[in-house]
Amino acid sequence: MSSALLAIGRRRTTAERRRDRERDIIRATRELFDERGTIDAQIDDIAKRVGINKALIYRHFAGKEELFALTLVDYLGELDERLSQTDNARRTPLNRLRQLSEVFVDFCLEYPAFADCAMSLLRRTGEELFGEITEPVMTKLGTAMATALERIAAILKAGQRAGVFDEVDTDYLANHLYTQTLGSLHMARVGLIVSSGQPGHPVVHHADVATVRSTAITATLATAVGRKALPRRSTRAGEKS
Repeated sequence: MSSALLAIGRRRTTAERRRDRERDIIRATRELFDERGTIDAQIDDIAKRVGINKALIYRHFAGKEELFALTLVDYLGELDERLSQTDNARRTPLNRLRQLSEVFVDFCLEYPAFADCAMSLLRRTGEELFGEITEPVMTKLGTAMATALERIAAILKAGQRAGVFDEVDTDYLANHLYTQTLGSLHMARVGLIVSSGQPGHPVVHHADVATVRSTAITATLATAVGRKALPRRSTRAGEKS
């Protein structure tokens, strides 16, 4: 075998080893996320879990934010698998959306770190994200998000054609529902709600997870139906609608 072919073989093997190491790091990051949450998952701990020096992590990823973004891609891939297994085009659009909303909500409750990770990225501006995450990783993240969101958008379009969902841009509304659900489920993560007691003495209550779950699903359906749920106002002569 020529030296050129041997060199290509060595490069290919090196590239494969690099991809395997990256997968190991992402897998370890997700394990720590699920065990401890995103705040307590430190680079040192991730490196120990993989069995490498933490300096090697920075050879594979531009920084902690990029590693977290790729871990979110891993979560989104699993979420899309569950959505795909659940969705059934023979159901009515409202039932399809309910089923997918239930899957999404239950996934967030099963993996609180997924919601934390997703929300942490949503809190950043686009400029900040592109300053911390390389373009190839941003492309992977965007693709993973778009795949799941397109399933929701397709159902919204079907509901609009059937006349049961509001006539709103479906791509926008799919993104809105994604963000809305993540935000509402943060109540389950915190586990607390606040109400007024005597003046100057607010009352803190336990947030029932089942209630949070039910409300999040109902909110998704209500948002999709939107103005379709409002009674039509009759107009008399000379009045503006």
